[in-house]
Amino acid sequence: MSSIKVMVLLAMAALLLPGKSYSQEQLSLQEAIRIGLENNYDIKVVTTEQQLSENNATLGNAGFLPTIEGRVTRNFSQNDTRDQFSSNEPREINDLTNQSTVSGVYLNWTIFDGMGMFINYNRLKALEKSGKLFTKATIETTLSDITDSYYQVVRQARKISALQDAIAISEERVGITQAQFDVGVSAKVEILRAQVDYNTDRSEFLLQQEAFKNAKINLNQLLGRNPEADFVPTDSIVVDPSIQYEQLNTGLAANPTLQRFQLNREVAQLDLRSAQGLRLPFVNLTGGYVRNESEQNPAIIGQQIGTNFRESTGFNYGISLNLPIFNGFEIRRQTQNAKVAIQANTLAFEREQNRLQSEIARAYNVYSNRLQLLELEESNVKLAQENAAIALERYRLGLLTAIELREAQRNELVAANRLTDIQYEAKAAETQLRFITSTLLQPTTTE
Repeated sequence: MSSIKVMVLLAMAALLLPGKSYSQEQLSLQEAIRIGLENNYDIKVVTTEQQLSENNATLGNAGFLPTIEGRVTRNFSQNDTRDQFSSNEPREINDLTNQSTVSGVYLNWTIFDGMGMFINYNRLKALEKSGKLFTKATIETTLSDITDSYYQVVRQARKISALQDAIAISEERVGITQAQFDVGVSAKVEILRAQVDYNTDRSEFLLQQEAFKNAKINLNQLLGRNPEADFVPTDSIVVDPSIQYEQLNTGLAANPTLQRFQLNREVAQLDLRSAQGLRLPFVNLTGGYVRNESEQNPAIIGQQIGTNFRESTGFNYGISLNLPIFNGFEIRRQTQNAKVAIQANTLAFEREQNRLQSEIARAYNVYSNRLQLLELEESNVKLAQENAAIALERYRLGLLTAIELREAQRNELVAANRLTDIQYEAKAAETQLRFITSTLLQPTTTE
């Protein structure tokens, strides 16, 4: 492999590494979160749905306010009539027309419905709060996904950097082996072995490029922008070591999903009160102002035939009481179902609480374990780098075999990737813990 091709390959790698791009967007985690909150489609959808629940939580929708309507009715009729009087000849009138107009303003107001309107209003306010909690949960889920996806990009970029170091060693090994072959101190098979190892590193590099690009596509999707938008992550993976297990279960009460389950239980209790209220009387007020006009032509008035016009105006009002006595045991059925719903929602709340507690335990186990491994792996990377540098120098001097150099080279690569993976896993566990306890928006001690 010529040195020109090697330089081209390394230049391509440099374009993908943080801090080495001159034309790509420099993207920090904070900026990624800002873009995601503005563009993410899930957040846009739940925000719209939240507006619906806010619009529904009104006194009118709960049944507190009266209904007032205006109404006009116009009727027409045309008939043939025959009137028979005992002492006279019958009178027949053809095409007798009647016209009437009734107009008015009507009021209907339920002033008591077994406390149903109060219960309905509380239920609507609870649903409004549930909508806000769902919006909060969606935002925090998006924050968690963006954070995890961002650090996945950083992770893949660091693996490219580690492979770049490995390729540099393989390139130098090819050059050294070629020089040794040229002076007759190395066999052809050593050159071939060096080139095979070099090509292996190149193959891994190309696969790593693919993983890096896919990680950026995934992040762009979460940010609601062009999947091909190119950028360079500017943040590194820094883990906050200060999280304490005892504080996590205390903070669980702030989880919006768990709070929604609690609200569901409260709504079920309101449904029970509503069902029990069906046994109470309902009281309605009615009233109105009505104008009634009618015209009959021709009309028989005594012995005369003429046109009859009548007009009346006035108020009407009344009160009605409806007391349920028996409705086929429907009230009892609804009450029993409401009690069952309370039990079901209580169990669902406890199940969700247990699930979140289990997630905390698992995530904290990973978090604490990775924190212990970090110090060890950081030391291993330094040792592996020093060992690889010494091995390469000894190989130049002919004091080390190609197999031993390759082993030192691979050990350095494996150690670097293992450290990257452990840092990412620790950060992912930290993000998960903060997501469960609804503290993603709070600053950490490392920021």
